[in-house]
Amino acid sequence: MKAPTDLAELTDFFDRYGTALTSGDVTAISRCYAVPGMVVADAYSFTFTSPAAVALSFLGAAPAYEEQQIVAAHAQLLDVQRLSPALSMVAVEWEYLDSRGNAVPGEKYSYLLRVDADGPKITTVVATR
Repeated sequence: MKAPTDLAELTDFFDRYGTALTSGDVTAISRCYAVPGMVVADAYSFTFTSPAAVALSFLGAAPAYEEQQIVAAHAQLLDVQRLSPALSMVAVEWEYLDSRGNAVPGEKYSYLLRVDADGPKITTVVATR
């Protein structure tokens, strides 16, 4: 497998991931992750070892998006680094759109992606604000 550095492939992947996040489709979110996986932020870290655990960890995100009336998410790819034949680190700034068409301040993350037979999968997420 070859690490994803093609911008079209990465854009497609993050478009699918953003749609899953803003629609609360935890099954589609879990398909974007390799297991085991990890999320790391300043105040917390958690791991998951199954697609069901990924889905459960994102159940709380849907109400937050609904509360802010976020209906769309666009990933602006800031940097892509190929680390190995199968791994890439991708820096992303998310741009959100609410139900009235207004921009909502986004967040920044770095994603460690691994390519498998199904394409890129997230192995680690680091909040980078």
